Amino acid sequence: MQQVGYLLVLLLWHILHFIVSIWYFALSTAQVLESYLISSGLLKRYKALNFDTLKYLAIVVDSEEAHQISKVTELLQWLAIAGVKNVCLYDTEGLLKSSKKVILERLSVARVHAEVIADVPLHNPKRITVEFASYSDGKEAVAKAANLLFAKYISDGDQKDQIFTELQLTEALKAVGCGSPDPDLILVYGPARCHMGFPSCRIRYTEIVHMGPLKSVKHGSLIKAIRKFTMVSEEMHLEGSGVANL
Repeated sequence: MQQVGYLLVLLLWHILHFIVSIWYFALSTAQVLESYLISSGLLKRYKALNFDTLKYLAIVVDSEEAHQISKVTELLQWLAIAGVKNVCLYDTEGLLKSSKKVILERLSVARVHAEVIADVPLHNPKRITVEFASYSDGKEAVAKAANLLFAKYISDGDQKDQIFTELQLTEALKAVGCGSPDPDLILVYGPARCHMGFPSCRIRYTEIVHMGPLKSVKHGSLIKAIRKFTMVSEEMHLEGSGVANL
């Protein structure tokens, strides 16, 4: 009797496992089909994207996948074609930063964020500005900003408590040359569902979306994530305007 009960439990487990597997297979197939339809232009709502609410986009890549330079370059090419103007490429160990030269050589429409001159017009409408960042950049920036604030506001051995505002921290970061814009949206590529150490002082109002492994990156899923963000941001802006008008 005990053996029969064990076999029934085992059978139920296999049936449940089969149902879950079928569900995930169907879901994956639907996502692949949707991505294809978006990339092919058959879904008209994805053709024209409004980037008024997406000024700065960050791409966070897991360090183990950051060696896939061809995939990263392809991703940047898609973003440039879509109309994204400013991108931050980040991985914890700085592998993408060390491959900066190779990436820029493969992507002719890219220019480095630190070398941008504001008064130079963009002759190429698909030009994209790229910032390369790593975990050490965030630590170094915060340390420099903290030293600057300490020297400016705490002097002559005065160790009383000092509360610094967000504006003071932002100004200190800009003063030490680390005042890069805060991303409006972060797309994470890798197994972990986190920002992987992206500087916390730059993600105070940032939306983070996990995109899965870099090796399976799809053009359609990229466009879908960007459109979803812009649509939600526009709705929030309209709601805010309505409240203000009241």
